[in-house]
Amino acid sequence: MVLFDDQGMPSWSSQTSNKGVVSASLLDNGNLVLIDREQKVIWQSFDSPDDTLLPGQFLSCDKMLQAASTNLLSSYYTLSMNVSGHLMLLWQGIIPYWTSQNPSVPNLTAYVTNNGALQLLDKNLNVVWTVFGEDHDEYVKYRFLRIDVDGNLRLYSWVEALQSWKSVWQAVQNQCKVFATCGKRGVCVLSSCGTADCVCPFNQTDTDETCFIPYEQKCKHGSTMVAYRHIHLYGLYPIDGPAIMTSVNKCMQLCQNDSSCTAATFSNHVLPQCSIKKSEYVTGYLDPSPNVVSFVKSCSSTSALKFPCQSSPATEEDPHTCVPCLIGISLATIIIGVVLQLGCYYYLFIYKRKTSTRCKYNLPSADTNLKGLVVLLSFSEIKSVTEDFKDRIGPNMFKGMLLNKFPVAVKELIASIDARKFRTAVLKIGGIHHKNLVQLEGYCCESNHRFLVYEYVKNGSLEKYIDDSALCKELTWRKRVDICLSVAQALNYLHSECREFISHGNLKCENVMLDENLKAKVSESGFAIVDGEAVYCAFSAKRDIADFGMLVLTLLTGCRDQSDLCEWSYKELIEGNAANVIDKRIQGGANSNELERVLRIAFWCLQSNEHQRPSMEDVVAVLDGTLSIDPPPPPF
Repeated sequence: MVLFDDQGMPSWSSQTSNKGVVSASLLDNGNLVLIDREQKVIWQSFDSPDDTLLPGQFLSCDKMLQAASTNLLSSYYTLSMNVSGHLMLLWQGIIPYWTSQNPSVPNLTAYVTNNGALQLLDKNLNVVWTVFGEDHDEYVKYRFLRIDVDGNLRLYSWVEALQSWKSVWQAVQNQCKVFATCGKRGVCVLSSCGTADCVCPFNQTDTDETCFIPYEQKCKHGSTMVAYRHIHLYGLYPIDGPAIMTSVNKCMQLCQNDSSCTAATFSNHVLPQCSIKKSEYVTGYLDPSPNVVSFVKSCSSTSALKFPCQSSPATEEDPHTCVPCLIGISLATIIIGVVLQLGCYYYLFIYKRKTSTRCKYNLPSADTNLKGLVVLLSFSEIKSVTEDFKDRIGPNMFKGMLLNKFPVAVKELIASIDARKFRTAVLKIGGIHHKNLVQLEGYCCESNHRFLVYEYVKNGSLEKYIDDSALCKELTWRKRVDICLSVAQALNYLHSECREFISHGNLKCENVMLDENLKAKVSESGFAIVDGEAVYCAFSAKRDIADFGMLVLTLLTGCRDQSDLCEWSYKELIEGNAANVIDKRIQGGANSNELERVLRIAFWCLQSNEHQRPSMEDVVAVLDGTLSIDPPPPPF
C-alpha cells in the first residue's frame, strides 16, 4: 500500500513488497489490514498508532501516541510507556506531567476494553492496573482513547441520543496542570466553568501576546523580588533545573543573588522545594494551596501590577507625590460613592417594592436561567413554585415546578444570615458548574426568608437508598465505588479548581443526590449552620475530607449508626477481614483489591491529625486507580 502526494511522489509505504499481499480490509474494530491468500495479516494499522487507541488495539513500550500537530505546542505532547511499565504523558519527550500509579512491572501494554476501561496488561494478559470511564459496563457502541491537542488523555464514548462523542474519563483533571497549557501566554487559571484561561501577570507589550518576565540583567536602578502567592511558575526555553530543598526566604534570596535568575517558585506540599528559572519565558498555573509562592525579579523601574495575587516588600513613600492625582482620585471616589448610594436607594425603595408585588404568573422558567445566571425570586413566587410547600422531599426541602414544567428542589435555610452576605455567597455558588454538583438555579432573600432553588435530581438522596432495603439492592459494588469517586471529584473541584476555595461544610448522605442513572451529585455546597447561623465557607478543606471519609464508610457498610463504625471497620481492615465490613445487601460482593484501596483512603481521610489527611486531588487519584496508597495508621 502506497500513499502519493499531489505531485505523484510516494510519501509513505507499508513496506510489504514481495510478501504475498493480495487484498486490504477495513475490519469492524477499525483496524486496516493487508492480508495474503491464507488470510494471514501481513501489515495492520493497529501497529502504527497516531493519536488514538481503539478497543482491541495494544500500545506497547516501543510505541507512542502523539497529539495532532494543530500548532507548535500540541505536537510536543506524547503518551508512551516507560521501561518500568508506567504510562506517561510527556512534553517534548522529557517532561512528565502525568504518570499512571501502577506497580512497576516491565513489558506491559496498554489496552482499551469494549466496556469502557483503560488497562495495563502483563505478558500473560493479566490485568495490572485499570481506570474506568464514568459509563463503565454500560452498553456503548463505540469508544476510543485519544491524546488531544491540549495535551490531555481522554476516553471517549459515542452517545447515540446526542449523535456526538462524550469524554468519560481524563488523565489530568485540572487542565492547567498539563505542562505548557498556556505556552508563552502566561499563567493558566481554571475558570468557574472549567475552561483554562491564560493570564499574563506581568506587563505585556508584545503584539503576539507573548508573556515576558519584566527583568533585564543590567537594571539601571537595581532589581526587586515581587511575590505572587498561589502561583506555580516554571520556565520554558530553557526549562527549570532540578529543585533545591530549602526555605522560602532562602529560595527568594537565591534568585535575588543570581544575576541570571528571572524567577523562583517555592512549594511545600511534601518537602520544601525551590525551583530556579533562568528564562524570560515562563508559564505556570494558579495553585490554591497556601504552600506555593513564586518570586519574580523585576527592574526597580519596571511595573508589574496586573495580577491581583502579587505583593512586594513595603517601600518608603515617594517624596514627589502627585498632589493633583490624589485630588482627582478623591473626587472620583466621592462620585462613585454617591452613585452607589443612589443605586442602593433604587433597589431598596423601588425595585424591591416592585418584586415583592409580582403576580405569581410571572414566575421564571428554566430557559431564562442562562449558565451562570441565578434567578431572584420573591417569597410569593417561592410559594407559587412549591404550591404552598405542598410536596416535602426532605428536611426543609420541597419539590417545585417552574413555568415550563422544569422541576426544582427548594431548600429553606432555617438559620439567620445577613442579606448582603447571603446574596454574595449565592452568586458565587451559582457561578460554579460541575457534572457532580447539583446546580443552584435561584434564591429568595426577602425579609427574614432565605431559600435556595436547586435543580431537581430524580432519585433523591443517597440516604434514602441506604435506608430502604429494596432500593439498597440497586447500589451494587460498582455503583458505590462510582458514587465515592463522583463525590470526591465534586469536592476536589470546590477545593482546588474554582477561582476561589469553597468548602462544603455539611457533607453527608442526605446531601448526595442520585440521578436517573444513579450518578451522584453533591448538593447544598458552601453553607454550613453554626450555632443557628448560616455561614458561607465556614470550615476548612480538612473538615470536608473527614466528612468524606465517614460518608465512604457509611456507603460501604450500609451502617448509619456511626458511633463505633470507624473503630470496628478499621480493626477488620488491619486484621485482614475487610470483607466483613461490606453491606451484606450488596449482590455479587465486592472486588477485594478495590475494597482494600477504598477503605485505606477512607481511613487516611479520617485521621485525627488533620495534617495527615490527603488532599481531595490525591483522593480522586487513589479512587480512579492512578495513585497507590499505603496502609493508614489508626485514625483515632
